[in-house]
This record gives sequence, C-alpha cells and structure tokens, in this order.
Amino acid sequence: MSAAMDTESTYSGYSHYSGHSKKAHRQGSRDRHKSPRSKDGSRSEKSVTIQTPPAEPLLGNDASRTEEGQDDNWGETTTAITGTSEHSISQEDIARISKDLEDSVGLDCKRYLGLTVAAVLGLLVFLTPIAFILLPQILWRDDLEPCGTVCEGLFISVAFKLLILLIGTWALFFRRPKADIPRVFVFRALLLVLIFLFVFSYWLFYGVRILDSKDTNYQGIVQYAVSLVDALLFIHYLAIVLLELRQLQPMFTVKVVRSTDGESRYYSLGHLSIQRAALVVLENYYRDFPVYNPALLTASKSRAAKHMAGLKVYNVDGPGNNASGQSRAMIAAAARRRDSSHNELYYEEADHERRVKKRRARLVVAVEEAFTHIKRLQTEEQQKAPGEMMDSREAAQAIFPSMARALQKYLRTTRQQQYHSMESILQHLSFCITNNMTPKAFLERYLSPGPTLQYDRDRWFSKQWTLVSEEAVTSGLQDGIVFVLKCLDFSLVANVKKIPFIKLSEEFIDPKSHKFVLRLQSETSV
Repeated sequence: MSAAMDTESTYSGYSHYSGHSKKAHRQGSRDRHKSPRSKDGSRSEKSVTIQTPPAEPLLGNDASRTEEGQDDNWGETTTAITGTSEHSISQEDIARISKDLEDSVGLDCKRYLGLTVAAVLGLLVFLTPIAFILLPQILWRDDLEPCGTVCEGLFISVAFKLLILLIGTWALFFRRPKADIPRVFVFRALLLVLIFLFVFSYWLFYGVRILDSKDTNYQGIVQYAVSLVDALLFIHYLAIVLLELRQLQPMFTVKVVRSTDGESRYYSLGHLSIQRAALVVLENYYRDFPVYNPALLTASKSRAAKHMAGLKVYNVDGPGNNASGQSRAMIAAAARRRDSSHNELYYEEADHERRVKKRRARLVVAVEEAFTHIKRLQTEEQQKAPGEMMDSREAAQAIFPSMARALQKYLRTTRQQQYHSMESILQHLSFCITNNMTPKAFLERYLSPGPTLQYDRDRWFSKQWTLVSEEAVTSGLQDGIVFVLKCLDFSLVANVKKIPFIKLSEEFIDPKSHKFVLRLQSETSV
C-alpha cells in the first residue's frame, strides 16, 4: 500500500483540517530513516469492562503499540486497520457484571430506604409540637383555662424555634449524597434512634398525663411543647458536634499509594471510620493524583517479554529429560543477561526523552504561531462588517489544522492520545480563545498529565470501588491500619499512621543580652 493511502487512512478524522500536501510528506520521508515498528504481543491480564463506546479519541487507543523504532514519518508508514476487535469477554466477566448490577440495585434500595425513614422521622418531629398545642383546642376547648398573653408569647417562641430547627436540619441533613458507603453511618443512625426514642417518650407522657386526664391547664401544655422544641435544638447541636466538628482536628496521617505506578500522596484525617476515611481518600484521589494511564506500563512489560523471547534452550539429552533442567537453564541465562539490561533501559529512556523534548518544542512553536495568527485575524475582523466576524468556535476550527499534526505526534509519543478526542481539543481551544488565554495556558492540559477530574468520565478507568479491610469498616481509624480500595485496573493502598504527640518547651532570651564587641587584630591593612 502506498504512503499516500496510509496517510489518508491514518488521518481520516482530520481530512478537512489538514493543510499539508502529500508531496511534502513524501519529500520528508526520503530524508529520514524508516525503521519497522515493534509490536507488543502481550495482553493485559485484567478483565475488560463492557461500556458504551466513548467519543473517538484524537489518534485512537493505540496503547499496546510501543514507541520503540518509530520515526518522525509514522503518519506515512502506518497502516490503519479497522473492523477488528481486540477485547473478549468470558463467563466469569458476565457473572461479575451481573453481580455488580445486583449490588448496585441493593445499594439503591438501601439508600432510598434510609432517606424514607429519615424523612418520615423528621416530619414526625416537626408535627409533634404543633399537635401538642392543637389537640387540646380541638378535643376539649371549652374546658381549658384561659391563658392570655403568656400563651401568645410561647406561640411566637415555638414558631421561631421550629423555623430555626427547620433551617438547621435542611443545612445539615438535606444534602445530595456523594457516594454509597457499604455500611450504615454509625453516628447518623445513633442520632435517628435517639430522636425516635425522645419523641416517643414525649408522646407517651403526653398521652398518659394530658390526653387521658384531659388536663385543663393550657399554659402548662404549651410549656410542655416548648420544652420539646428546646430539647430538639440541643439534639441538633449534638448532631453538629458528632457529624461535623469531631472530624476536623487532624489525628492521623494516611499514605495512599497507587499499586500500578507507585504514585503516592499524604493526607491528614481526623476521627473517622474506615469507610468514611476511604471516601475522603477517593475524593482527594480524583483531585490530586494524575490520571491513570495504562499505556505507560506497557514499556516495561514489552521489555521483559523481549528479553524472555530472546532465550532459547536446547535439550541435548533427548526428550526423556525432565523440565527442571530447562527451567534452571532459563533462570541462569536470564541472570547473565540481567547485567546488560540496565544499559538497554538507559538508552531507551534517553531516546524517549529526546523524542519527547523534540516534539514538545515543535508543538510549542506551532501553537504559538497559530495563536499569533488568530490574534491578527481578530484585529482585521474588527474593521469588517459584523456579518463576516467569526465566533470562538469558528476561530478554533480555523487555526486547528496548523497545530493538529504536532499535537498528534506529541500525544502519541507521551501516550496520552486516548484521553483527548478531537472534539474536546476544539472545545478547549475555543474556550481559550474566548477568555483571551495565552498559548502556554492552552498547552498546560497536554504538556503534563492532569488530575482525573480534568478528563471525561468515560476515560477515568475507575468508577466503582471495593473497600477491603481486615477490620470492620464501621470501626474508627487506628495506628497501623491498612485498607485497600480496588477497582478494575488498579488499587489504592492506604496505610494509617497516628500523628505523634509533640512536646513543645519554651526558652526565654533576654533582649538585653544581644550585645557585641568588635575584635580588631594587631596588624591591620593600611
């Protein structure tokens, strides 16, 4: 297949943007050395999750292909093969997916059940003081003693206290849940039980001492309702202390390590349960950790596979010899080759860094020239008719072809192509043009991998997590506890250490003691 056909198939998504001619590509290919591509035959041993296909990335997910031996003219020497699938699914995968669906249904039922119980209990709490005041007026109004101004003041007090309690309850409890935790939140359940017992005891006393006897002291009944509202306000204060204030003081330091690439972060946590600490770790993971890129791990796997593929064992004793001798021979040969493997690693990394720096420089120059061009266009368009002016989207589409090839090659070299689709790059470019951002601000997203939240959810590689712990997940954090957060492709290992007790002493220095003298030598220079 000719180089022109290869270029056309590789850049099928960029045919209406590319401004380079095929003749220039062929001329450049004669001046550079072409080396065959090396393919990594190894496949990841992780299971594959069935998902809706995401938007087509800028270059296609080509993570399994290594960058070794790839020259600058890869666009002319690469043939794009379509219509094949490299993913498979087994019965175990189907069973696991079915189990995940069942678990998600169970979590939804548990969450809605908890919300229903809390809503019913909250409605009972707010209606109880009002019922205490209204029931005597409805059932035996003629027998009640007149209350007068005192009861009217108590009515106003109950109304405002209930309003304050309603606002505080809405601010503390009526929040959109951020995650589904595996077990019940102990303090929240304890507060619900306490409120239920408290309201039940008030109703029991009200039914026995007031409803049955038809008490005529209406002022005492209203004061009884006021005491209930006051007690509910104190319970709300207790909820604030247990749910919000208790965890603010740092007591533990948690080291979180990603199992695949060793990326680590440290976090300070207060008195939390293991499941709530895991939730805090995940919230900070999406913000602090660079996005997980499995393509960066293929280099070491392909290097190890290449070393093992280069070993050949010959059985000179005949087919009757056992396999233990062959295994010892393989191990000995691998040990002898280990001495020279570090040189190969050194030169591979040096060559990769050189290629990245070169393509980064080309990308920076191309983007700066493109932004200079659009600034000149903006100055010229202001003098034209309003109907001929371009918006930010049109301006992005106008300057994108001049930087598309350099951006392509840089993303492929750094193995970031699966995270950036052509549409997302155009949207980001349009955003930068709209807000008058510099080329350096535009390139910030591509020159270094950002946090997970920066990318689309379809490219997170981590959406559903499993908490693994030897201790009960409802128990509090302690020194030396280790828990693991697992997802499909990797896991986060968290090691908890208690912050040591610090003893700080004081030493007083008298300000008058800061006195100095000038010491002169006997021989001085003239």
